[in-house]
Amino acid sequence: MAEDHDAPHATNPTIYDVARVSGVAPSTVSRTFSRPGRVNVETADRIRRVAAELGYRTKPVTRALSTARTRLFAVIVPDVPDRFFREVIRGATEAANAAGYTVVVVDAQRSAESERAALDRLLPVVDGVIFAASLLPDATIRVAAKQRPTVVLNRAMADVASVLTDSADGMRQSVEHLAALGHRELTYIAGPAASWADGIRWRSFKVATHRLGLRARRVGPTQPTPAGGVAAAQAFARQPTSGVIAFNDFIAAGFIRGLAEAGLRVPEDVSVVGFDNLAGRFGGPPLTTVAAPLPHLGSHAVRILLQQLSGAQAGLAEPGGTVRPTRLPALLVVRTSTAAPTSRDSNAVPPAPDRAA
Repeated sequence: MAEDHDAPHATNPTIYDVARVSGVAPSTVSRTFSRPGRVNVETADRIRRVAAELGYRTKPVTRALSTARTRLFAVIVPDVPDRFFREVIRGATEAANAAGYTVVVVDAQRSAESERAALDRLLPVVDGVIFAASLLPDATIRVAAKQRPTVVLNRAMADVASVLTDSADGMRQSVEHLAALGHRELTYIAGPAASWADGIRWRSFKVATHRLGLRARRVGPTQPTPAGGVAAAQAFARQPTSGVIAFNDFIAAGFIRGLAEAGLRVPEDVSVVGFDNLAGRFGGPPLTTVAAPLPHLGSHAVRILLQQLSGAQAGLAEPGGTVRPTRLPALLVVRTSTAAPTSRDSNAVPPAPDRAA
């Protein structure tokens, strides 16, 4: 006898019952429970609500995977060899180990498709997920957050816990430092086009330069690597300024190398500031940079996951269901890659007086 899929209150409702009532294909219902990262968040919510109303239950194996604690946390990063992410992983691993958890690291190889595929495989078998500089859209991350405790790094979301360096304040410190030295025209060497952090730094750069009456230029987008910095130096040399702030230290290091190839010296001709305090081994003048508390990004993310698992989320949520991002302080570290512009530089103005004097 054929199964009656038109009976929504059958004793053992099937995936076809859920699909019919939800108005979707059975394959979409299947993906909602097995690969939630591939289903639109609104659709997934509707399917789960219908399934609950009908009394539909997934297979016992799937149910066991979704409820049993594995004491595993996934940390998904775009590029494991990148020292930025290695520092984040180190902080997360130390905090997780101290709490009796193990960290599984996934290298997404700067590919949104690879990141999504890894997420699909990991969600059923981990207790929480940390996204470090994710390339996935907000909607996909929200779907994951409905399945497992989730934290995003260096990206603020209204409804998912996030931890980020205060890049806006770091940029403000950098611009004010160069202005105090006497620079009045600055260039921002941008990072990747899809980077949330790059957007924040560029907007903060424009605000700070406008407030101080400085002229602002932008070169990029640029790959966040020394090779990207060399390429940016070639474009910059066609219309140079006396001061430069780069998206990160790796771009800054390559940029300094490219300036040398173009016959420009640092800091005599161009003052350069980086971000993240990671370029100590690249040679050249010691780099003035914004120091980010990278291991603390990872360790704080783990602490939030543990709070979510224990249900102790007091202090994280704002009225109305939004979630406050945690901002860790940024600190400008002044070294010898920045100095007052030379008198022959048309952009030079007298340095600001030392207020401490």
